[in-house]
Amino acid sequence: MKSDHVPLDSHFFDDLGANSLVMAHFCARVRKRDDLPSVSMKDVYGHPTIRSLAAALTDAPAEAPVAPPAEAPVPGSTSRYVLCGAAQLLIFAAYCFLAGLVTVEGYQWISAGSGAAHVYLRSVVFGGAVFVGMCVLPVVAKWVLVGRWQVTEFPVWGLAYLRFWTVRALLSANPMRLFTGNPLYVLYLRALGARIGKGVTILSPALPVCTDLLTVGANTVIRKDSYFLCYRVVAGRVRTGPVTLGRNVHIGEKTVLDIGTSMGDGSQLGHASALFEGQTVPAGLRGHGSPAQPTDVDYVRIPEARCSTLRRAAYGLASLLQLLLVYVPLTAGGGFLLLDLAPRLKSLVDPDLAGMTSVRFYAEAVGLSLALFGVVIVVGAVAVSLVPRLLNLVIRPGQVYPLYGPHYSAQRAVARLTNLKFFKWLCGDSSYIVHYLRAIGYDLSHVEQTGSNFGTEVGHENPFLVSVGSGTMVADGLSVLNTDYSATSFRVSRASIGAHSFLGNHIAYPAGGRTGENVLLATKVLVPLDGELRENVGLLGSPAFEIPRSVERDSSFDHLREGDEFHRRLAAKNRYNLRSMCLFLFVRWLHSFLLTVLGFAALAVPGTRGVAAGALVGASLVLGLVLTAGYYVLVERLITRFRRLVPRLVSIYDPHFWWQERLWKVPVDFLVVFNGTPFKNLLWRLMGVRIGRRVFDDGAIITERTLTTIGDDCTLGAHSKIQAHSQEDGTYKSDHIVLGAGVTLGTGALVHYGVTMGDGSQLAPDSFLMKGEDVPCLARWGGNPAVALRSDQIAPGTDDAHIAHTARIAQTATGAVL
Repeated sequence: MKSDHVPLDSHFFDDLGANSLVMAHFCARVRKRDDLPSVSMKDVYGHPTIRSLAAALTDAPAEAPVAPPAEAPVPGSTSRYVLCGAAQLLIFAAYCFLAGLVTVEGYQWISAGSGAAHVYLRSVVFGGAVFVGMCVLPVVAKWVLVGRWQVTEFPVWGLAYLRFWTVRALLSANPMRLFTGNPLYVLYLRALGARIGKGVTILSPALPVCTDLLTVGANTVIRKDSYFLCYRVVAGRVRTGPVTLGRNVHIGEKTVLDIGTSMGDGSQLGHASALFEGQTVPAGLRGHGSPAQPTDVDYVRIPEARCSTLRRAAYGLASLLQLLLVYVPLTAGGGFLLLDLAPRLKSLVDPDLAGMTSVRFYAEAVGLSLALFGVVIVVGAVAVSLVPRLLNLVIRPGQVYPLYGPHYSAQRAVARLTNLKFFKWLCGDSSYIVHYLRAIGYDLSHVEQTGSNFGTEVGHENPFLVSVGSGTMVADGLSVLNTDYSATSFRVSRASIGAHSFLGNHIAYPAGGRTGENVLLATKVLVPLDGELRENVGLLGSPAFEIPRSVERDSSFDHLREGDEFHRRLAAKNRYNLRSMCLFLFVRWLHSFLLTVLGFAALAVPGTRGVAAGALVGASLVLGLVLTAGYYVLVERLITRFRRLVPRLVSIYDPHFWWQERLWKVPVDFLVVFNGTPFKNLLWRLMGVRIGRRVFDDGAIITERTLTTIGDDCTLGAHSKIQAHSQEDGTYKSDHIVLGAGVTLGTGALVHYGVTMGDGSQLAPDSFLMKGEDVPCLARWGGNPAVALRSDQIAPGTDDAHIAHTARIAQTATGAVL
């Protein structure tokens, strides 16, 4: 506090001007004192004076002791790491070669057709065969390479891991992911070995890898953005384990089910929640929070409807026919028809080695890429703004509809079209996102333009039933849950977010959320559905508890948000953001131009047919990925001028923040291809991350690369995030993040700015490690917000026999049978 004397009854935040970062440092210092009880941020917010905090800690009931330290991770083998990367590269090259061979043969066969009708029929046959092949290949690979998944453990970078990675990579490239929420998706999981009962609805596209260990009882509903992977990676070792769900179970959105978890018949898990390893929700009970706690909140708020097996089968068949007869032919035959109708592109369509050096070849490539780029944007904008409005006419708010009918199809189409990422990526973090969201249906009332009303990642289930109050600001990762589901029905409802509020990152906001005006919703908070209406407060954690709406540090730039100075800076920010949008349109087009040149260059070698032609196209696919990665790495480094970021505390109307918004627009979706390989570490290093040796990255995102340091042999779980910044109202803050050697981040965990994690420490799945925390070496932390785990929160055993025995008990106790 920078004060020699602190009164016992002074409020930490209101009287002393403290903030969460200062108090996080205070908690860390207290934890290092053996003569003082451990203090968490929840304790500080609940008892914000020295006197009340001391009394609360003195009177607190005895809890289980802190979990014993984790075992020190064993350093990995560099030779095994390199050999595994080489094998992964060979497997990827073989897949590209196969894709290239199929593409060449298919193109030549389609081009031999006479007339549009013949080309269409051949496109249907060829496209359908490719679709079936891409779906069957992962199934065959799984049964041949693995057989039936068992409860086991093995190190990363070994032969067992290579088989595991091959199956997972093929599943990730699987077109069946497009059928989430469709009965065909459930059938596919059964083909992979999952034990799934009748009437199950799965809306999450996150395919489990170890499918034989997944058991789902009849009439269960799993909402989108839920992760039930049936494996976890800790300290460089992959552990597989069961996930067992009984009949009539409900799993909310943005949830994580760790291995060894189970839920009994009729149980529920709320949104933004998690089951840690070994946790169980008994039959008929409900849980929410991270880790889950008992609750009385009913998350199934919709009656059942009549939905027969015949209805499900008809819907699945109709979806498959629509794909095979409409979308697949457009993809397979559209390119051929386009080039066939453009005979003037002679140098591009029928090149040779000499022609590739001509000006005309590149001029035609520029013309074609520009035309396609422009057409895609225009058609996409029209489709996103008009088609959903027409489809939404058949859906009435509050009306209960059965699943797998015309209304369900319309609602799913509305959700898919209006959640396309391109336009949100383009307009987000600027004043222009407001106009886009209004165009797709958002009710934004009277907008108080801030220049950063919404980030680039805003999701919803029905945009026409989203209301956001005036003056509210939303960071990235908002998902509005305005569709309720049961095992047989759905209903759309209006979700309303109050005025003058601020929403942090990765928030699932449900219809009926009990928040009103002037509320701060912290990152990953569980928005409550019960209790009084919260206004003029902040909410943090899962389950949520109240915190101050704002602190002195976050209001230090409020003078820039009013008067003539505000209007001057807002206009300057709008001009800067518009230049950023134009810059990235050019960056995206230039990338498409380079891929166009690369693709047609593969046709320039004379006399290549069959296997040779397939090899050339396959090589162009590999080079295309290398080009994409190198291109966007270079774009980011040019924007940063090859300099490292430095910690900042600035207003959102400071030019540095506008520049930071530009940096966030650099696409990183291509990194998904490199998950679980040594090559992702190389890319992070090229992008400025100080990263050690043999790091296992299973799908993490690092937002501020040059502010992040990662030690040797760290394990970064799937869908985890390392975010070295925060924005609250009009204030932007950033600081370094340091992960020591051997650190583990669980699936879906988020690490905030200013954090240090000691060597060998572990963060549990779905946890939120708040700003400024200092995790000791070998410590086990978890929760939202994360604290040191107690011994009763650690699974009692980790050996194969124990986990298998637990799985058998869970399947019997929960009634999770087919």
